[in-house]
Amino acid sequence: MTKIIIGLFGLACLTGGLSTGLNAEDGDLTIGLSFSDFHSEFWAKQNEIMRGLLESVGADAITVVANYNAEMQGKRIDSLIERDVDAVIVVAVDGEALIPAVERAAAAGVPVVAFDRLIPSDKLAAYVSFDQYEIGRLQARGVLDRAGKGRFVLLGGGTVDTSARRFRAGQMEILKPLIDRGRIEIVADQWVRNWDPDNAYKIMNNIISATGGEFDAVVASNDGTALGAIDALREHGLAGKVPISGQDATAEACTSIVRGELTMTVFKDFRLLAPAAVDLALRLARREPVPELENRTIRELTYDRDYEGTVPCLFIPSVAVDEANLYDEIVASGFQPYDEVYRDVPEADRPPRP
Repeated sequence: MTKIIIGLFGLACLTGGLSTGLNAEDGDLTIGLSFSDFHSEFWAKQNEIMRGLLESVGADAITVVANYNAEMQGKRIDSLIERDVDAVIVVAVDGEALIPAVERAAAAGVPVVAFDRLIPSDKLAAYVSFDQYEIGRLQARGVLDRAGKGRFVLLGGGTVDTSARRFRAGQMEILKPLIDRGRIEIVADQWVRNWDPDNAYKIMNNIISATGGEFDAVVASNDGTALGAIDALREHGLAGKVPISGQDATAEACTSIVRGELTMTVFKDFRLLAPAAVDLALRLARREPVPELENRTIRELTYDRDYEGTVPCLFIPSVAVDEANLYDEIVASGFQPYDEVYRDVPEADRPPRP
């Protein structure tokens, strides 16, 4: 039986002419899904989507979870390879730590697809994600549109997550020229372990204590860290007064935008990303060419000159969302449910149902 192991992030989108890759020949395939964690509801949902897509073409799915343990994830990828799989899709705990696992897979003739989180190896068969530098740029612009200048707080993501570093690099492309000109001062720069909202809440409380709440904007790298920070801001009467960014367009984040607390989020339509990742895995497993992939240097992807080689990439466009376009981009498109997003708004004051 031909087997495909889809590890870290899951299924990608159908854009730019990318074919579905799903056909009757896939009925004898087994796909493994290797996730960094299910602590986030988001990843659990991606697992459901991927399994549903695979089942729709008669393919089997195997899900394994690493619980934030990179060593465990590498061993579980190895175990999938030992079962004679034809492809692996991975959502990495720590992309750099998984380089040896990717190399072992490549040596065994098993293509690996990194989902959303880069594994910086030139042995990677494909990297499917959104342009993470652009996401960071959108976040910085989102708070700058409101604050303009002043004292800024930076809340990065997980300390071992290479994606978090790329978001920060994109943010700094926008912020650094203003820092150099004295328009912006960074008064706190913290990284939120495991992207945990509770950690973000504690960090923001400490920042408020250290600064007396005297800051003008928060560049937070995802919705979870932003919402944790907002809980602390709310307790000090600052929620809705200090612009703050997010990412993922979660239902709770969209509701927070409607409340006037979260300033903006970055919408990455994972309804597109998941099918694209599955498509790539199936085509690579069948040893078909994938001309839609574009080679990028690992140095370009990581900002790290120590890396050599290239990675075939597929990037999905992202959209900055605030109160002005939230209805059209998020609700009317069906990405988040109307009643959830507007749950705090009296019926008479809500926009029309899509």
